[in-house]
Amino acid sequence: MSNLDTAKAMIAAYNAQDVDTYVSYMTDDACEANYRGDVVREGKEGTFSGLAAAFAKWPQNKADIRDVQEIGDYVLFREHVTRGPASDGTPLVAPFDVIAVYSFEGEKCSRVEFIR
Repeated sequence: MSNLDTAKAMIAAYNAQDVDTYVSYMTDDACEANYRGDVVREGKEGTFSGLAAAFAKWPQNKADIRDVQEIGDYVLFREHVTRGPASDGTPLVAPFDVIAVYSFEGEKCSRVEFIR
């Protein structure tokens, strides 16, 4: 499977809120982070628990891919994210665009960085 296919499969799992499948495409020490900044989910376990909590809070959360670029060991998506109403009653989050940079080591994703 190409890196692009893997990143698309990750988004499909994300949109299905299938955290097990999403993290199966990641290296054990993979992370999700703000671009050139703080790590927000560390390792497969941190990513699993962070996404599970996010999906519990926003059960209608979805990311639509608007643009795709593949450059070497990187896949870049421009994503349009909608959260929907929060299950805990917090105010609605307005839909937003984000650039997600997926970095790969071999066949696995080692880091996802978000530019927002």
